[in-house]
Amino acid sequence: MRKILDTAEQLFIEKGYDRASLQDILDRTGLSKGAIYHHFASKEDIFYAVCDRIGRRNGEVLSQVRDAPALNGLEKLRTMFKASLQPERQAKMFCMMPYLMDNPKFLAAEMHSIFTEVVPCFVEPVIRQGMADGSIHTDRPRELAEAMMMLSDVWINPIVQPSTPEQIRARCEIYDRLFRSFGIEGLIDQEIVDTLVRYTEMAHPPSLDGEAHD
Repeated sequence: MRKILDTAEQLFIEKGYDRASLQDILDRTGLSKGAIYHHFASKEDIFYAVCDRIGRRNGEVLSQVRDAPALNGLEKLRTMFKASLQPERQAKMFCMMPYLMDNPKFLAAEMHSIFTEVVPCFVEPVIRQGMADGSIHTDRPRELAEAMMMLSDVWINPIVQPSTPEQIRARCEIYDRLFRSFGIEGLIDQEIVDTLVRYTEMAHPPSLDGEAHD
């Protein structure tokens, strides 16, 4: 199964989800269709498995930041935002993912991950630490964490829908203003803005021929 996922991940990065076909995976692995279907029911199932694997890698990095003893809550938030956009990890997702607005199932999966994994496991605990150490000011840590992640992962994220560099810069500016009243400043600095702008050029549009590749 690892061979399938390694190959599929590379193909999705090279071509994007829409343009990479199951036949491409068969050709490159040299496996039969039966061998693929023994583990996965469809290309979509393979894609979810690839994303889960990347997500686990990201989770390991975020766990290290969350548990870092030398940082206060706000410092951990800033470090998490930078870590989540590191090219060797996040750039893979931007290359392979279809635009989420054109794929409601994938968009729903992203939102589900925010509410069930990212917020309760990583962001809310860090905000609660910030409340305790005085670096973050709120009495609604869960709701603040949800708002932060929904805006950053859906509204600002250029993979949700095609966005221009100007749109990304404007959204980042508004995002920064929105959370200053909670003591949260500098989450999206110029380095992050520049990274997001670069990612707008990496996202794959839907397949040009309009055909679904299984």
